[in-house]
Amino acid sequence: MAFQGSLKELPLPDIIQLVSVSGKTGKFTLSRDADRGFIYLKNGQMVHASVGDLAGEEAIYALAIWNQGDFQFTPGEEPERQTITKSNTNLLMEAARRLDEWRVLSKKIPSVEHVPELQARENRHEQITLNPQEWTLITRIDGHSSIADIGRALILKKKSERADEESGELVDLASRIRHIAEEFIGDSAHKTIEKHFLRALDGIMSGEGEHAVEAMVQEFEKTASLLRGLAVTEQLRTRISELRMLA
Repeated sequence: MAFQGSLKELPLPDIIQLVSVSGKTGKFTLSRDADRGFIYLKNGQMVHASVGDLAGEEAIYALAIWNQGDFQFTPGEEPERQTITKSNTNLLMEAARRLDEWRVLSKKIPSVEHVPELQARENRHEQITLNPQEWTLITRIDGHSSIADIGRALILKKKSERADEESGELVDLASRIRHIAEEFIGDSAHKTIEKHFLRALDGIMSGEGEHAVEAMVQEFEKTASLLRGLAVTEQLRTRISELRMLA
């Protein structure tokens, strides 16, 4: 049977705890006016969540501040992907912290749909010091974007920066693996190695991530096996494995 009720009567963190302790697998559907959010549990552990443009942990935190709407838990439904790796305890503690912050902010902010505007201070000689995060937030205030719009833009920016950082690390890893392949296979396979290396770079930039690096490694092993034999291939595989463990 489905478990359902009102978010006004039972906050989301309490709902999650009630279901997770029983080790249930299934999907929460949360609705608030036209908005819909989803949280998937597997054996009581949150593994995926989405609401609007958000997914994973940020979706959990966004849904946790909903103080009205309805929820329904449907047992047995599993997600097609996993976007959450943190434990329920860590997620709910962070959600509770943000909920406390929101309760304070909600007394000063009428709604997340409110459009903030910058206003000149009367005391123009007073020095104002902003940290980088505050400055980034201030620059998003344009008289047209709502608080919700600004929040979504900042989250997307953070995700983009994180993706760029991860891509840079993978490019460096691919380059090191290429040098190892050249060392073990030799100059005779230079063009082949370069071809697969460039293909891996293209894959990394296209969002394939570690899959692009893994495909490159497999091609290097095939080339080593054909040109240098099984013994050299095994040495190549060992060196690459050691490098990836240190990365």
